[in-house]
Amino acid sequence: MSTRHAGHAHKLYLHGHSPVHSLPAHCKLAAVFAFVLLVVATPREAVWAFGLYAVLLAAVAAAARVPYGHLLQRLLIEVPFVGFALLMPFVAEGPYTELGGVPGLSGVSLSVSGLWSAWNILAKGTLGVAASVLLASTTELRELLLGLQRLRLPPLLVQIASFMIRYGDVIADEMRRMRVARLSRGFRARGVRQWGVLAKSAGALFIRSYERGERVHLAMVSRGYAGTMPVIDEVDATRAQWGRAAALPLAALAVCLLGWTL
Repeated sequence: MSTRHAGHAHKLYLHGHSPVHSLPAHCKLAAVFAFVLLVVATPREAVWAFGLYAVLLAAVAAAARVPYGHLLQRLLIEVPFVGFALLMPFVAEGPYTELGGVPGLSGVSLSVSGLWSAWNILAKGTLGVAASVLLASTTELRELLLGLQRLRLPPLLVQIASFMIRYGDVIADEMRRMRVARLSRGFRARGVRQWGVLAKSAGALFIRSYERGERVHLAMVSRGYAGTMPVIDEVDATRAQWGRAAALPLAALAVCLLGWTL
């Protein structure tokens, strides 16, 4: 296996050979960041602009050969924010409008500013999450970390993210073994009485993780670790690759400018 694909794969990543997959990670990171900024900067009253943004993301998904079902399924992560947004028309202040009224009966009073705020959160949040899902679906985690390092993100933050990704599976596997051990001893979490056992398990997991981290750090220091991670492969982007990555934010910039002028 080449060093380029030696990193840990994640559930969002879809292996492929599309033009989007072939772009360097730092190009895609910069493009997605600029796209999200432009979406946020678009006035909420320009409803048609958010439809165009969705079309742009659909075009990127088609170019990356990411199934729309995969994209829609991963968008479920924003459900808690959707619930919060749906409450805003009922709790916000300002002018009110009647919704669902029938002759002889009053409708539901909704705040106009709350409706606009709910729309603003839903539209911009959904587009931001969709762009992030597309980025994760076409870029491996290790490449994302190298891309962040390439964009001059503070090295300490990159290292923290790298260790979290590398040892997240290790901690999850430790949790699984502890759960199997509890079940083999007849433990069943059926009520409040079992919370003490779960709390002790969480404490034991913390101690084990801390001790494992100490051992890993000592092993790294003994192998020459001096506070920075070595970069095995440098990925330089060509002008053509930057141009392809800039297509999305440039199109979004045109939509954003139209949203402010029309």
